[in-house]
Amino acid sequence: MTVLEPWIGKPLDELLGTLRDVLEDPDYPTVKRWRAAGGRVLGHFQVYFPEEIAHAAGLLPLRIRGAQIEARHAEARFGSYLCSIIKTSLELALSGRIELEMFVTHPICDAGRNLAAVWGRNFTYPCEILYLPQNANSSHAPDYLRHEYDRLRRAVERIACRPVTDDDLRHSIPVFNENRRLLRALYDIKHHQPWLLPADEAYVLTAIGGCIPREEHNSLLNAVLPQIAARTSRAQDRLRVVLEGGFCEQPPIDLLRMIAQSCYIVDDDLMIGLRWIVSDVDAGGDPLASLAGAYLEQSSYSPVQHDLRKPKEAMLLERIRRAGAGAAIITAAKMCEPGLEEQVAYSKALDAMQIPYFVSEFEESMTSFDTLQVQLETFVENVLFA
Repeated sequence: MTVLEPWIGKPLDELLGTLRDVLEDPDYPTVKRWRAAGGRVLGHFQVYFPEEIAHAAGLLPLRIRGAQIEARHAEARFGSYLCSIIKTSLELALSGRIELEMFVTHPICDAGRNLAAVWGRNFTYPCEILYLPQNANSSHAPDYLRHEYDRLRRAVERIACRPVTDDDLRHSIPVFNENRRLLRALYDIKHHQPWLLPADEAYVLTAIGGCIPREEHNSLLNAVLPQIAARTSRAQDRLRVVLEGGFCEQPPIDLLRMIAQSCYIVDDDLMIGLRWIVSDVDAGGDPLASLAGAYLEQSSYSPVQHDLRKPKEAMLLERIRRAGAGAAIITAAKMCEPGLEEQVAYSKALDAMQIPYFVSEFEESMTSFDTLQVQLETFVENVLFA
């Protein structure tokens, strides 16, 4: 089934505006349409979740990314000094904006680890922690993760009221392989022709996949990518930058639009969970083993995964080199311990390589960007005219 309003034939700019409205609507209208048709929903917290398992059970995997809302109910469940996305994600459920059959979080930080327990005190449906390997370099990690995915499969079967077979998974994996290929094609445009695809539009086209069926996202991207390539926008003399720090809480779309007015964002880690696996997952053999192996061996990097083979400073430098960027924007969500800690490491690595960078913080509820815009424009001018 489809859950977006009819979009085929809409002019590209009008379609992008519609998708942004859907994405910013805290009432999650696409999820409500899915549920109205009898569908069930598995909500999961950032950063990475093996959505193929939920998809194979016929569930809608919903990427809960917070919202620009006041956390009136959730504030009473948490301490003061926590990032915004933890509170607003729970607020979405407490206020009835989203309804779930199951919620899954991850031990990406102390707050993320404890979110399942807090969530579970307020709802009767299962609230689970998916324990992704803390030591990705252990020889036991693939087998451990395969068993953890199997535990998740059994939990999903109980709420789906049906078995999730290996054949079901083999059907779902190619759907997500296609989605990741299409997202790579979207990012190829950002790399090579960023004037055709501003950062805020690229974000909308990526993030909408977290709240609609993946087949529908594939159809959307297949239709939109040729339209983007056919745009007649001309390249401008703008600084090419990599944005790093949007792996969990997401910056406001207006903030991305503001940045796009000053420079080209040619790569980023926004919604990285949707692009975490960087090549096709093998759909044959043992599908859970294939998914576990892909998480460990065919994946991107993030402050929340500890893999000695993927030192984050070196990976950022490689991302900058591969994208042909001349500078970096190193940002972090307020109160985000992993993100703020990585800013120090990234800054040292960029200093050592003499790559210019701009350091900032954001919060999903930000609405004013005037001061940040002046600072960023000054930075860009200093780099371009140094």
